[in-house]
Amino acid sequence: MTARTYRGAARAEAAEQTRARIVTAAAALLREAGVAGFSLESVANAAGVSRLTVYNQLGSRRALLEAVFDELATRGGLHRIGAALADPDPMASLRRLIGIFCDFWGLDLGSMASLHGAASGDADFAESLGARNERRRETMSVVVRRLVERGAVRIRASADLVDMLFVLTSLAVFTQLTVGKRRKAAVRKLIEAAAEDAVRRAG
Repeated sequence: MTARTYRGAARAEAAEQTRARIVTAAAALLREAGVAGFSLESVANAAGVSRLTVYNQLGSRRALLEAVFDELATRGGLHRIGAALADPDPMASLRRLIGIFCDFWGLDLGSMASLHGAASGDADFAESLGARNERRRETMSVVVRRLVERGAVRIRASADLVDMLFVLTSLAVFTQLTVGKRRKAAVRKLIEAAAEDAVRRAG
């Protein structure tokens, strides 16, 4: 490795570490102060860097919010969705997916709530968040199509079932079911039972 290559690699590593520190600080700020106090400047102060550094790394408030969401998605295990869909049993796939989304929403409920709150005042971010949510709907569509192919669900009932599973795996439902300090495992069981009942009704 030449000296120039080494310096370039070192700069890239330093930039990645700075970006990670900024995103971590942004997630903590969202969790503690909510979206009202969320800005490039407030995140810069929390991360111990300049506002220009935050701008150079992320570019905009929306990009920063999306970076926080992506970081939460990584830590929350959304990468497991592919393996869950590969399960040959569609009902097993559904149960695994419910577990994945419960893990995701439960990872950092405060930050999740703030991210969704941010969408109400930012049309661009709302569009981005909506697209991410639609990917969850498409994931449920894959499971329902497999249930239809197996004869477990009527074709006429499939669209309604997709909508129901989409709702059951939402942040809103997870949040409401955690009221009263209900544990995540108990929330998951409730959602699984409701999902299984919805599948039976669609059969």
